[in-house]
Amino acid sequence: MRGDDVGSTELSLISLYEISKILSSSLDIEKTFHDVLNLLSSYMQMRRGVVALAEGNGDVRLAAASHLSRDALKRGACRFPLQILERVVSTAMPVVMGNAREDANFADYLADHEEDDVVSVIAVPIKGAERTYGVLSIEREWDGGVQFKFESDVRFLTMVANLIAQTVRLHQSVASDRERLIQERARLQKALEKEADDRALSAITDIVGESPAMQRVFDEVRQVAPLKSTVLLRGESGTGKELVARAVHSLSNRKDKPFIKVNCAALPETLLESELFGHERGAFTGATQERKGRFEMASGGTLFLDEIGEISPSFQAKLLRILQEGEFERVGGNKTIKVDVRLISATNKNLEEAVSKGDFRADLYYRINVVPVFLPPLRERDGDIPRLVQYFLGKFNNENGRDMHISADALHIFCRCQFPGNVRELENCVNRVATMARGETISAVDMPCQRDQCLSAVLWRLDAQAKPVGGLGNAALDPRTAAREAVNRTHGHDHDEDVYARRARERELAEAHDHDHDFDDQDIFDGGDGEPLLGSGGLPQRDRLVTAMERSGWVQAKAARILGLTPRQVGYALKKYNIEIKRL
Repeated sequence: MRGDDVGSTELSLISLYEISKILSSSLDIEKTFHDVLNLLSSYMQMRRGVVALAEGNGDVRLAAASHLSRDALKRGACRFPLQILERVVSTAMPVVMGNAREDANFADYLADHEEDDVVSVIAVPIKGAERTYGVLSIEREWDGGVQFKFESDVRFLTMVANLIAQTVRLHQSVASDRERLIQERARLQKALEKEADDRALSAITDIVGESPAMQRVFDEVRQVAPLKSTVLLRGESGTGKELVARAVHSLSNRKDKPFIKVNCAALPETLLESELFGHERGAFTGATQERKGRFEMASGGTLFLDEIGEISPSFQAKLLRILQEGEFERVGGNKTIKVDVRLISATNKNLEEAVSKGDFRADLYYRINVVPVFLPPLRERDGDIPRLVQYFLGKFNNENGRDMHISADALHIFCRCQFPGNVRELENCVNRVATMARGETISAVDMPCQRDQCLSAVLWRLDAQAKPVGGLGNAALDPRTAAREAVNRTHGHDHDEDVYARRARERELAEAHDHDHDFDDQDIFDGGDGEPLLGSGGLPQRDRLVTAMERSGWVQAKAARILGLTPRQVGYALKKYNIEIKRL
């Protein structure tokens, strides 16, 4: 081997080594191609060079060109003929042009050269095991047409192209994996968001109800949940206020924080203060250690105060401060603690009436009654009873390992009941009937009301001794009137032989007949046993009548129910006392 051949071989090895270092130094493939072309210009006396990559649609794109920036390349500053590049890619064979000026395709590319310059162009494919990735091409001065020189250049450039092919394959593999990971991440993110949405929406879907009244509640819950506004849930006992409170929490941005609930009616005032605010060690007898209150436990989340209308006036002032300032002290402590709590309250009481009587602080009322949500009683939820019956029956079957069904006639009886105890009473009724049914199917004969054994009906048919239970009674009604109205609406069965309903109708007819004649004031405002109605506290009879009319919005029929009279009696009394009826 001649000495110059040895020197050329050593130079080639050094070049390949340096090129391999460049290709492995960065994931910016276009930058590495540009650096490779610069190195080739130093080792091979190359004037210019290009690296082109084949696109998936068959086109060829210039990825790098020596002496040109990326922006210049994008603007089309390199005019290397794409036809040559496409020929190399399609044939996967090198192209050698000893004098590129003889090819018209290179006229624009070599336009800036001297006319007497003879330029050679060598283009080799960048091939992988299965495909051609692109083209590596260099331009150099023609070397007098020595053939072996071109052959050695082609061999050297082919080795460089093989290194480039490995880099392109690695880059495409990394890009493919990155794209796959991005898509997988997006899919997982979407799945997590959907799961979170489903989990949040399940808080509403768990509340069985497709009636227009419940759909209005759901719309209000979705609207108020994302905000921080204080919510007051209003409605009769047993309408599902706690479920709605959980739905508000689950649909809010606090859903991952605690949801703490407290029944204010279940604890005396002293224990309620310790329960909500916590206490320090030694604050009172039995306080052997420090204890956090529910407000601290709910910090960042939601606190649900059920039966808030039952708290005492003295405790209302303590509660007002934390709602206004967001801070409090534990019982027996002097350190001020700040918390961030969203408050949801619930009550079945008429808070407006309690405020007017002085039983509930007006400032606390305004503080908790920011966004009121009214939950309809079951009797106003048309079409929900069949779904609720099936839901509670399925729940009974799961808990007891049964496979109970309900017949159409039994379901029809459920639908005709009014259920003054609302959803809670309906659930108890379903459990009672399912427990006592003889077979696997609940039929009409299994219904207690068919045998005059409905416990709820007995409760609400109590006459003078009946009192509203758990806030179910109308707070504006006299207890006797509330019980009498409950009798009339407890069950919608047309049982003419129902002794209680018959007695109620007879009593009303008798009262109407008696009061068709003259009567005195004592007849109007006494309840038969001399007890004044409306909780008058000794008010004059005219004032009691005006109070009842104002409370009923000047509707005589409603005022009659409040006073326990007939509309005819109320009309007579208005004329007697010369009370002008207001038109609202």
